[in-house]
Amino acid sequence: MTNLPPSTGPLRVVLGAGPAGRATATYLQRQGARVILASRSGIGPAIEGVERAQVDATDASALTDLIEDAKAVYNCMNPASYTDWASQWPPIHQALMQAAQATDAVLVTMSNLYMYGPLERHEAITPNTPENPQDLKGTLRGQMDRETLQAHADGRLRAVVVRASDFIGPDVGANGHATRNMPALRKGRRAWVLGSADQPHSWTAINDAAKTLATVAQRPDTHGRVWFVPTSPPVTQRELAAASAEALQAPPAKVSTMPHGLMRVISRVNPMMRELMAVSYQFTGPWIIDSSTTTQTLGIEPTSWERLVYQSAHGNA
Repeated sequence: MTNLPPSTGPLRVVLGAGPAGRATATYLQRQGARVILASRSGIGPAIEGVERAQVDATDASALTDLIEDAKAVYNCMNPASYTDWASQWPPIHQALMQAAQATDAVLVTMSNLYMYGPLERHEAITPNTPENPQDLKGTLRGQMDRETLQAHADGRLRAVVVRASDFIGPDVGANGHATRNMPALRKGRRAWVLGSADQPHSWTAINDAAKTLATVAQRPDTHGRVWFVPTSPPVTQRELAAASAEALQAPPAKVSTMPHGLMRVISRVNPMMRELMAVSYQFTGPWIIDSSTTTQTLGIEPTSWERLVYQSAHGNA
């Protein structure tokens, strides 16, 4: 594989070297931008043509120095554990706002759906759905997104928020509910899923998230609001497992649900399990998003389901 030199195009800075950050950095580099992928450690798998940098995202001065010449900064960060969100997100959020204001780089936030509550069977979440967080994680994410957009409305910075459902696609792996069972399915073992195996659920392609982030950054007419990543029609976790096993050319998928009662007992003494249970309604009932406004406005179509499952199974970008 050729070691490509960094591009000399306009600078884009991606913060967070998880699956979303890596996918976004890769997409931007392929579009001809000069890309810096920054994280707390500054290390990780090499991405051709992408520079790596180390930064403390709670340090507004360090962030400002890093993004000083950038056209856009992409917030693809997440604290490593749900249990760290309350302590780690607020200082990162404040530092990002200060750095964006100081540099005029467009602040593009990769957000999630935790600020929405349980759905009725025939509902679908849209960017205009009232927020109804069920726990601190949802309250915090919703509040940070609102503060960022309010700062944009006040003229203090330029910002746009992108939200997605659970990620699926290449390089997501154990980080995603949609892909963490791939190793077991490949070996013909049972897939264990959270909540119900038979409720419709929206799964967002990680590469479609990257494309959406890149697109809205360059479109001032999209700024100051929330956009959903274009996402295919929902499928159940059982349907997902069956399609994944077929793509892997593995035996037919065997699917079981994690015992809810046991998980609830464990959550009494395990903080991480307690945080997971707080958002389990996204899997015990329907969880569907309507991203048609993004497709109609930006012309971004979701990756076809067949291709997406194949990519998830075989790692093709």
